[in-house]
Amino acid sequence: MSTLICGSLAFDTIMVFQDRFKAHILPEQVHMLNVSFTVPEMRRDFGGCAGNIAYNLKLLGGNPIIAGTAGQDFTPYLEHLEKQGLDTSLIRILPDHYTAQAFITTDLDDNQITAFHPGAMFMAQDNHLEGHIPSDTHWAIVSPDGLGAMVQHLEDLTRASIPTLFDPGQGLPLFDAQTLTRLIDLADYLTVNDYEYQMVQARTGLKPDELKQRLKAMIVTKGEQGSVIYHDGQETHIPAAKPKAVIDPTGCGDAYRAGLLYGLERGRDWETCGKIASLMGAYKIETAGTQNHHFTWAEFQARYQENFGSKLD
Repeated sequence: MSTLICGSLAFDTIMVFQDRFKAHILPEQVHMLNVSFTVPEMRRDFGGCAGNIAYNLKLLGGNPIIAGTAGQDFTPYLEHLEKQGLDTSLIRILPDHYTAQAFITTDLDDNQITAFHPGAMFMAQDNHLEGHIPSDTHWAIVSPDGLGAMVQHLEDLTRASIPTLFDPGQGLPLFDAQTLTRLIDLADYLTVNDYEYQMVQARTGLKPDELKQRLKAMIVTKGEQGSVIYHDGQETHIPAAKPKAVIDPTGCGDAYRAGLLYGLERGRDWETCGKIASLMGAYKIETAGTQNHHFTWAEFQARYQENFGSKLD
């Protein structure tokens, strides 16, 4: 059984400025801003929602297939994915573009200045799914990507009758009310964080009960407060798993979604799906970068029982 992971692939370059931006930016001179920051600390991570979700699902023992676009500089990322045993057959390389990448500079107050180059991501609508979806694909997720790609991929998956999670995430500002409402209607499940949940309501004009009626289930994550899964007229509250350390929250949402998909692949009930997802988020936050954490299944089972008081077979 395979799960199709549609979304972005990106490089994240993280730099740390050993001072505070406010000490070097004069408010009265921002109309002619010209500053340079020396950043002695830097790391380059593999990222993008599709890459992150697939990495985490593979850790759990799932069988993800990544569908996304990348550029001429993608070789080291591709080698990394293949080393993890991930299926990259639906990744399209565009030689005239660079892979999407974010350049993030953080100061000592945790303020950030980010430059994002979408690159090949904004050509993802050219990576058609119709006619290329493996016959053993039983689940899919459409995560943040170029606007046209998210629309096209959800349409293709609907025509193929594949149950699909829609994860608009940071792509929400790209949607107008009509398009967002239509994609929610096409999807089987919607997964958002609590801020995105409010954005969806504001953008579509749909009230919470109206959203629930349009979906088989809606998953809302709330950080340290856990998450809530609305399904079958019920609300299932999932506690947050306890991390051993809080190092880097980037990518926790992607890890959570991988846990949901793993549970759905295995036919688990919603409470178990949510708890697996919650523990995945805890593993991720303990490590810098979005694809650098590891565990064995036995270790995962032990921490699941430790956090939730029940066994995971």
